Amino acid sequence: MNIIIAGDGEVGFYLAKSLTELDYNITVVDPHSELLKKLESETDLLTIAGDSTSPQVLLNANVQDCDLFLSVLHDESINLVTCILAKKLKAKKTVARITNAELLEPRHREMFHDLGIDELICPERIAAKEITNLLTYNVATEFFNFSGGLLAMYLIRLGESSQVIHKQVKDLVQIYSTLQVRIVAVLRDGETIIPHPDFEFRQGDLAYIISRPNQTENIKHLAGGHDYHIKNVMITGGGRIGRYAALTLEDKMHITLVEQNRSRCEDLSALLNNTLIVNGDATDIELLKEEGLQDNDAFIAVTDSSETNVLTCLHARKLGIRKTIALVENTGFINLSQQVGIDTIINKKLITASYIARFIVKGSAVSSKWLSGTNAELIEFIVGRKSKASRHVLRDLDMPKGSTVGGVIRGEESILPYRDLQLLPGDKVVVFTLPKAMTKVARIFD
Repeated sequence: MNIIIAGDGEVGFYLAKSLTELDYNITVVDPHSELLKKLESETDLLTIAGDSTSPQVLLNANVQDCDLFLSVLHDESINLVTCILAKKLKAKKTVARITNAELLEPRHREMFHDLGIDELICPERIAAKEITNLLTYNVATEFFNFSGGLLAMYLIRLGESSQVIHKQVKDLVQIYSTLQVRIVAVLRDGETIIPHPDFEFRQGDLAYIISRPNQTENIKHLAGGHDYHIKNVMITGGGRIGRYAALTLEDKMHITLVEQNRSRCEDLSALLNNTLIVNGDATDIELLKEEGLQDNDAFIAVTDSSETNVLTCLHARKLGIRKTIALVENTGFINLSQQVGIDTIINKKLITASYIARFIVKGSAVSSKWLSGTNAELIEFIVGRKSKASRHVLRDLDMPKGSTVGGVIRGEESILPYRDLQLLPGDKVVVFTLPKAMTKVARIFD
């Protein structure tokens, strides 16, 4: 597969680096020659310095042979023009990053498709949706639905009263069966581990769990957590993520939104009907206390400053707030933030990569989720009629090292995997995989 990534900094670079372990031909087009030199020194990728809206620059990148063209610059107008040009120059599939969620409306999407843009992605809108899910499923620090909720992924921290602490995987058959869950991976001290039969769980492990629907109470029981309801939420940062989140949540919870820019506060007041808008500085902890920070069940920090978001979440945690969510743009902060006690990290690079991954993985991937704090991914594949998966039971699939099957969806039925499970054509299979195993995994199901 030939992939071209048009970017202007970190998002494009992050995508390019994330794909270096896969067997693809990747070209990066970026206007910053100094940044490209850094990328060249760290990878073997082909780079071209130039304006992605220039037809000649695109031709220099061999756009006519491109299977997937990704435009992820910060300026959505440039992304739209770039993708239109790329399609006219014979790129097979184009994906544009946007910031205006209005463009996702069906009437607009159809128009852009006619112009040559196959897919639109709005990381801010996806981030707001993730925040909504995390407040709904409050036991998890990360959450994702597959096939409309027939299977779900939860990331939970194992507490001291968790059922699995000091137990090995081989001893959990009865617990898995009773609770209708399966732990597919563990994040420990920054390392991603797919548990083998003798693996022993420890307090503080971050466990990736695949579950059947409506198992929230069982997930809480497994984690060793306590039930609580989120009614009051404080959001700092009234940008696109904060605005979308408040708009989604304000009819379900009591929302206080703190924003420093007065003009933006006025716009928010016109848009939001049931949200208290406070014009103030998110770094002013005394102001946040005056506005009732300590009385909230959840605190969401989505300002433009990762440092501010992390620090204010830590203050909120000290005041006893149960759920903290921080927008962190520096991926190097993610593991550190999780280790110091912040529940969930939102990162737009990971969000963009998660969406785009379904087009990158060879085979029949229909959805995917790149996971915070790790380079691993959960991918939902459809079993092809002539695939290896349709001819073998699960134990004979010879899944590559660094991958494991988390669950199977057959029609409206969700199945937690067992060794003698016979996969059928059309089954949807959720697989946890590290990058080194991704291509081999895709071949099994294609």
